Amino acid sequence: MIKQDFDVVIIGGGLAGLTSAIHLSKTNFSVLLIEKNTYPKHKVCGEYVSNEVLSYLNYLGFNPFEFGAKQISKFELTTHNNKTITASLPLGGFGMSRYQMDYQLYKRALETGVEVLQDAVTDVNFTSNNFQIETKSSKSFQAKIVIGAFGKRSNLDVKFNRKFITKTSPYLGVKIHVSGNFPEDKVALHNFKGGYCGVSKVENDHINLCYITDFKAFKKYKDINAFQNEVVFKNSALKDVFKSSKPEFEIPLTISQISFETKSPIEKHIIMCGDTAGMIHPLCGNGMGMAIRSSQLASQLIIDYLQEKIKTRSDLENQYTKQWYKTFKWRLRAGHTIAYLFRQNWLAPILLSGLRWFPFLLPKIIKMTHGKPMIIK
Repeated sequence: MIKQDFDVVIIGGGLAGLTSAIHLSKTNFSVLLIEKNTYPKHKVCGEYVSNEVLSYLNYLGFNPFEFGAKQISKFELTTHNNKTITASLPLGGFGMSRYQMDYQLYKRALETGVEVLQDAVTDVNFTSNNFQIETKSSKSFQAKIVIGAFGKRSNLDVKFNRKFITKTSPYLGVKIHVSGNFPEDKVALHNFKGGYCGVSKVENDHINLCYITDFKAFKKYKDINAFQNEVVFKNSALKDVFKSSKPEFEIPLTISQISFETKSPIEKHIIMCGDTAGMIHPLCGNGMGMAIRSSQLASQLIIDYLQEKIKTRSDLENQYTKQWYKTFKWRLRAGHTIAYLFRQNWLAPILLSGLRWFPFLLPKIIKMTHGKPMIIK
């Protein structure tokens, strides 16, 4: 029987929710994590993680390489008309499926004493400096702090009347795992007209293929296979990896209405983490790293607040907002700019030619969307 009062309730059990739950529970606060799905579960995700978060994951007691994660040090970029450039990744990273990573972090959360409830949150109310959380199964909880880590889009975004939710979101994401030959130390980003696809190996020697495209462009075709044959496979590197591999999913996973609109790190006194606070374009390949880093920012400040080192809730919210923008503002801006430039089909080959002439620029561009190794306090 789960108790009703907690120091912290976390809504959403993805990377941001799970890592903040572990961090806070390790510091002996009572934590309830509410997740609507069961573990393990596949998600539409690029499944490449920057090494900037490795020290923090190790601090939480999680080593991705114990579960088959692939070390990645090389990067390849192609344009829709098959121009190619390669580079070494400044920090490197690793490839690991969300199916495995979320599941192992979930088990780690249970080990540290986190209470996990499979349910959906329907409402959150803040009164008298305390939160009241209501769920679909008519359960009710109280908490001093609520973290929102419920992903890209949620009914709660509508409930809270968040500005971005009213705007059209024209993107579609598609993901599949396949078996075949692909270097396990490389992540590739292959562009096609109207979108781009990330390719990298994860555990079990599976290859993750995850692409994002403009939904209007996709709707011109009767199904995913037709779209891939007519559009995606114009990129010869993508055609090779799709055609020479064996699908591991019966059907691809899809997600629509992906939004890159500006969001707020604080809503209704709820501290937002991960994609709930803001998304970097998948073109930049660092959404998972950003989610994990944002949970560390939130957790450290929440600990200071609960230990009364931060005196007021207003100070907590202001400090989190300031630190979030300081950490991510320029990454997000760089991500928007890079994605915009590569969506211009006439411009992308010119940009790539420039990078071939000045190859030292590519690692610098990669650094603009990534952070330095995380410091553990």
